[in-house]
Amino acid sequence: MAESSRANRGWWDRNADDYQVEHGTFLGDDRFVWGPEGLDEVEAELLGPPEELKGKDVLEIGAGAAQCSRWLVAQGARPVALDLSHRQLQHALRIGGSFPLVCADAGDLPFADASFDLACSAYGALPFVADPVRVLREVRRVLRPGGRFVFSVTHPIRWAFPDEPGPEGLSVSASYFDRTPYVEQDEEGRAVYVEHHRTVGDRVRDIVAADLRLVDLVEPEWPAWNSSEWGGWSPLRGNLIPGTAIFVCARD
Repeated sequence: MAESSRANRGWWDRNADDYQVEHGTFLGDDRFVWGPEGLDEVEAELLGPPEELKGKDVLEIGAGAAQCSRWLVAQGARPVALDLSHRQLQHALRIGGSFPLVCADAGDLPFADASFDLACSAYGALPFVADPVRVLREVRRVLRPGGRFVFSVTHPIRWAFPDEPGPEGLSVSASYFDRTPYVEQDEEGRAVYVEHHRTVGDRVRDIVAADLRLVDLVEPEWPAWNSSEWGGWSPLRGNLIPGTAIFVCARD
């Protein structure tokens, strides 16, 4: 857990500028996009109808430049944007917004119990942590009874395919059941980037182990309007296999 956290904090601090240049236009400054397919919370309403967000305390985990939090402000919510990377949060400051920014690890949330009505994470934290149950339990702790946590991650089936947007990315090259993390190392063998694989079943069991209830599992289809490529995501692959999994959870 500590090694993954250290490696990914450094990676995002080093690469935040390039990430925002490459993907900032697609993400916008104040859109709530769940993944490369472009599914927007405006249409998805996974956190609930927009009129019900007014006055709600919302924690965005792995916020990056806090685009989702800005959208939440526009709906009348009171978001807090949390990210492991200080540089990502500097981009949030650059864009601006009247909500708190917090630099902290998702596995050790610096908030009191029952502080939030809702929590959300669009490709933040969960793909990068070695102990997802710890993060989920922390989220449950800071949620109020009846609260909802919605998070999106790379669809687990993608781990069986090469991370390529073209035809070469359509053939299985690895076992879906191999949980070996993807790790990049420096010259001295220290991890500098880590991503962890969980199967769909693993994710469901993690949610149950954290005493959350799975309400829905959304697998966005690739829309006709989206001609963009993002890493291994593309119209070619998106029309054949899912690229994103969105887990909708509740604290009863």
